[in-house]
Amino acid sequence: MKITIESTGLDLTPSIKTYIEMKLTPLGRIIKRFETKGEVIAFVEVGRSTKHHKHGDVFHASVDLELPGKKLFAENENINLRTAIDMVKNKVKDDLQKFKEKTVDQSKKK
Repeated sequence: MKITIESTGLDLTPSIKTYIEMKLTPLGRIIKRFETKGEVIAFVEVGRSTKHHKHGDVFHASVDLELPGKKLFAENENINLRTAIDMVKNKVKDDLQKFKEKTVDQSKKK
């Protein structure tokens, strides 16, 4: 899995980049079965939200995962960037599990 990281409204520090990679890399075990049909790319965007109803810093994180034949997207906003990243990872993991179960069920029917 290839991970591409962008930031908007904040500096992408090496520690944040390492944190994102550390959180998303374990998803490779689930994704591995889909990589035989092509490389899986995860586009990650982190940033500071503007014009938000909450006061102070509000961060957002989003992941756009391109699987062969399927696109998954998850996003989250939080006052803590690392928490937003954790929540997005959990959403992507849940969506991957559902997609994996669906493809396994379809292959059993054949």
